[in-house]
Amino acid sequence: MSLSYRIRQFRDALRAEVSPAEYTLVARMLTPAEQRLFFQMPVYDQRHCLDVYQTLVAAGECDELLLRAALYHDCGKVDDAGRPMALGWYVLATILKRWLALYLIAARLIPAIAVYAEHAARGARMAAAAGCPPEIVETLRHYHDPQPTGRAARLQWADEQH
Repeated sequence: MSLSYRIRQFRDALRAEVSPAEYTLVARMLTPAEQRLFFQMPVYDQRHCLDVYQTLVAAGECDELLLRAALYHDCGKVDDAGRPMALGWYVLATILKRWLALYLIAARLIPAIAVYAEHAARGARMAAAAGCPPEIVETLRHYHDPQPTGRAARLQWADEQH
């Protein structure tokens, strides 16, 4: 993704908002445990997850498990103490991803970059611990795979639109 895309993404994150109607949607779609995964994310990640959900709906998706997964697919970006990843670390991580070797070194040395690098697996573990359906756990675990399949592939596609 281009640097201009990432700058626009950062600007949008600073302005992120979630409407009352969207919070009602989250309450209607998600179990209480899933809602906790959604609400522990910062507003910019909540906004992103809602955008991914809306992209799937606009594409005609009606797989309830996929749509639920979309609403908290980035929950693994919260660290073990429940602190969300600061926006500045996102920027650094996305820039470093252009240079894989440097990114991998940073992921070993900087805890926030490690959280970012492992967020799909972390999110899957968090979802499993929250009692989410195994199908959602597997979707979260694999949506960043190089060649995902099934729900994970569809989630990856929608995620890449934002």
